This record gives sequence, structure tokens and C-alpha cells, in this order.
Amino acid sequence: MTREQNIALAARLIREADGLLIGAGAGIGIDSGLPDFRGDHGFWRAYPALGKAGISFYDAASPATFESNPRLAWGFYGHRLDLYRKTVPHDGFRMLRKIAARLRHGAFVFTSNVDGQFQKAGFAAGRIDECHGSIHHLQCLGACTPKIWPADEFIPEVDMERCELLCDPPRCPVCDGIARPNILMFGDWNWVQHREMQQAGALAEWCDTVRNPAVIELGAGTGIPSVRNFCEQMRRPLIRINPREPKLDGARGIGLAMGALDALGAIHAALDGTKFFTET
Repeated sequence: MTREQNIALAARLIREADGLLIGAGAGIGIDSGLPDFRGDHGFWRAYPALGKAGISFYDAASPATFESNPRLAWGFYGHRLDLYRKTVPHDGFRMLRKIAARLRHGAFVFTSNVDGQFQKAGFAAGRIDECHGSIHHLQCLGACTPKIWPADEFIPEVDMERCELLCDPPRCPVCDGIARPNILMFGDWNWVQHREMQQAGALAEWCDTVRNPAVIELGAGTGIPSVRNFCEQMRRPLIRINPREPKLDGARGIGLAMGALDALGAIHAALDGTKFFTET
């Protein structure tokens, strides 16, 4: 099938649906100007100080680094926290909200992203499952307490030439030890998971209610396949949008080798051409 035929089919699947399951990986943020960490070279382009030191993404995104070098770990995560706070979600997020508003059960988001962009774009917090946690929440590094608290009061100051935190790191309110983002990291045994478990429970309830969901997956790669696996397990025709890895790998549906914003714009235009947004 041609790209135009695939876009028309994607629009039809959405028109016939009663809800929209949005699976989102890191690629959805590229059109908002967020860096692509694909491979060590992509990571080191964003963090040259770590490249000079030969520190990989897997090493930087690790509780072990918080323990051995907390200023470097918070240099990396502090920069990301500041970046995500300043980032404006691209127009594709608005298109997804507009599409979902026309469906009986709206949308639910399943994302491996920790950046909070869906909340910033206006999606209801109760309709988002952040399967790897959120950088906007903190926990104790040693997990002395199950408490999770907002990172709002932490304003990181980072020396990007050394990828090093200049200010004091946040502290645990219970033991006064170093706090870390409430994110599932590599080799992580202390992630406090109850916030995400509540989100997952809400998603399961939504899935039980929706009879004919459309599943749209955006920018989810195979390196960390949490989102791809979840979307495939829905056992519904899948709209997979990924400029590098659009293959369906045995799943039924449509693969579009496009960026998120371009693909959503094309699907939105196709739906608009069928009067989807003006039907009563």
C-alpha cells in the first residue's frame, strides 16, 4: 500500500474506534526539540562531557552513579529536568487531544517517557501511565521510605562543560540522604513503583471499558521496547509511526516511516476531510 492509502486506513481505524490508546516513546519528543539518545553517539552529542569521559547512557542513567558520583548523576538529570520544564510540546499533541475528544472514551496514554510532556500538553494526569516513572517526582536514593514527592522546589544549576551539579542536590525528607528522580533506571532495585502501579491500574480499568480502541504508537524503538510490546499486546490493528523502525514485526496494522508531527498532521487532515471533527 502507498503512504496515502496507509494514512487513509489509519484515519478509518480511528473513525470506527470508541477510544484512543496512545503509546509514546522518546521519538515523539524530537519534533519538540528534545535530543535523540539513540546509541552512545547520539547521547554523547547531547552530553559531550560524558562522551569525553566514556560514560554511556546506561552508566549515567543508573542508581550506581548516584551513589558513586551524585553531582555527575544530578548534572545529567538536573539538565534534563530543566530542559523538560522549558520544552513546549509540538502541535501533534494538540491534534491527538482533538482526535480523542471526538471518541466516546477519549484517550489513554502509555509512555516510557519521563518528561511530563503529555501533562504539559493538556492530557489529564489520570489518563497517563508513565511506565518508567517521572523526572518531575523524587524519591529517596536508598528507598528508606515509600514516599514520592514533587520535584517542583528543586532548581538545578548545572555546569554543562563538566555535566556537574553546582547547587546542593535534593534530600530525602525522612533520612536526609540524597534524593533521586522517581525513574526506573538501569540496574535499579530501589525504584519506588506505587505511583506507576496506580497509573497502570487506571489504564487497565479504561481498557476494560473500551470495546474498540484505536492503538497509535509514536516514536517507540526496539532498544527499550516497553511501549512497542505493550501496544502489540493490545491485539488490535496498530498504527505504528516511526521514521526508523516502522515494521510491524508480525502485528496487524499500518507502519508509517514518518516523524510524529508529520504523521499526525497527515492523519488529522485525512480525518478532517471526512468531516470527523464536525459530525454531530
